[in-house]
Amino acid sequence: MKQWHVVYTQYRNETRAAEQLQRQGFETYFPRCGKIRRHARREDVVRVALFPRYLFVAFDVEVDRWRAVNGTIGVSHLICHGERPMALPDDVVPSLLATENEDGLVSLASLALFEVGARLRVLDGAFAGKTGVYDGMTGADRVVLLFELIGRQVRVAVPMHAVEAA
Repeated sequence: MKQWHVVYTQYRNETRAAEQLQRQGFETYFPRCGKIRRHARREDVVRVALFPRYLFVAFDVEVDRWRAVNGTIGVSHLICHGERPMALPDDVVPSLLATENEDGLVSLASLALFEVGARLRVLDGAFAGKTGVYDGMTGADRVVLLFELIGRQVRVAVPMHAVEAA
């Protein structure tokens, strides 16, 4: 039975690894999200990896030649538990696919753990102990908080692992 597994790729080689794996007959999924890039008074949306250096590959451990994944161009290694590849829970990839928009980008809003306006406490960093208001996401791993500083609201991006519900 085919299951999804995780591949750790070489730096910025996710696309290359996915293409090489597909040429070998493996089904792959490389989730991407849109990131706003600001430059010279212009804003545009660029496609970036949702999970940098990771992609998903489907195969049957008992039937397919899965050891070939480790020797594929662009692949660093297959994530294993002991000698066998570690399978993802069955709902991970389908749920990511379900959140993609018409451009094939995963909607970060659908992955958000908090609702806009929720109060969050910062656990680590320069704002440790302060409470802010959740305003959205900047990428896959950073949340935007609004803080009341110097008499006005200031937007600050904080790593997701450094916040909790207040």
